[in-house]
Amino acid sequence: MGSIYYEVHGDGPAFVLAHGMGGNHASWFNQVPFFSRWFKVVTFDHRGFGNSRELEGGADRSHFPDDLTDLLDQLGIAKAVFVAQSMGGGTCATLAVRHPEKVSALVLADTLVGLTIPEALRSRMDSVRSATSGLPQLDRVLSSSFREREPFLAHLYTQLNSFNGHARESLKGSLPGISVDQLSASRIPILFLVGSKDILFPPDLVKKIHQLIPNSEYHEIADSGHSVYFEKPREFNEAVLTFLKAHRLVAD
Repeated sequence: MGSIYYEVHGDGPAFVLAHGMGGNHASWFNQVPFFSRWFKVVTFDHRGFGNSRELEGGADRSHFPDDLTDLLDQLGIAKAVFVAQSMGGGTCATLAVRHPEKVSALVLADTLVGLTIPEALRSRMDSVRSATSGLPQLDRVLSSSFREREPFLAHLYTQLNSFNGHARESLKGSLPGISVDQLSASRIPILFLVGSKDILFPPDLVKKIHQLIPNSEYHEIADSGHSVYFEKPREFNEAVLTFLKAHRLVAD
């Protein structure tokens, strides 16, 4: 029988971390000790990743939002802050649109996954995908400056990724696609957080999407690629904390 692996750290309001394609629950080692000072931090592995075991339907990303909803119900969590990286953004943005009452705030980090890109921006997104589709995984997810500066951490990234049962080539299914209008209608506070050197979701494109969503904010972190949480954890954590404080979601 399959299962979704999860861990809970700390006490307080619920705070959920949703990993990307190259990560799993262990990738958040720079965030869990920090945020567990204020929150009950929940990390989990999407089906087909980390310690999760195959569920009915297999490693199909279309099940991700319902898997997370079921996990929240199992843990008795009625409402949470969601911080989502890359692929996890599709999971959490879809959940937010389906169940806005469950989301006190949403941080979309280096991601537009799950969003239907408006027609005016579609050619830009298509050209980005075409330019990056054949790159090796580390070139896609970590900036060249980080790989040169921190070869040991870059190696750690590959080791964490090695525990996943699937990668983008083998993961099945798709998310239904949510619109910027749906995210706007949710009225949930949203932070788009992106690295200045992200080649998968470039800052100019993320910023244009943010400008279409009145209830969203934008924060760019310099000299970082697609994995800001990993490359610049201090700046990432402080940006998220500042956002949550501004919305009175962090106790003094």
